[in-house]
Amino acid sequence: MMAFLLSKPGRYLLGSLAALALLLGACAYIDHRGYQRAAVVYQARIDKIVGEYKAAEIAETERQAAANNAAKAREAAAIAAMQEANSKLETRIKELADEAAADPDAGKPVLGASSVRRINEVH
Repeated sequence: MMAFLLSKPGRYLLGSLAALALLLGACAYIDHRGYQRAAVVYQARIDKIVGEYKAAEIAETERQAAANNAAKAREAAAIAAMQEANSKLETRIKELADEAAADPDAGKPVLGASSVRRINEVH
């Protein structure tokens, strides 16, 4: 076997095998297609995750806007109810003030029964 490797055809064979090995090594070293394929795969995964986060962000923003709008509607209804109650109270106070002005005992230094009743109605 050693004699064959030292003969002229054996040296050509060894040389061609060495050249082939160097060529394959250079191709493996220089070839970035494997890296590029992996980069494409991982970039697709990253893009998918980023897309899911963006979708979740949009959904959360919409949920917050809906919750805020519902709270504003409840607040507006409560304000309207308070304003109506305030209006009724102011009307009743005006009626009681008119009654007090018409009370024949208005000038006395003590409160009469009708005056106490009017005071107790305002709360």
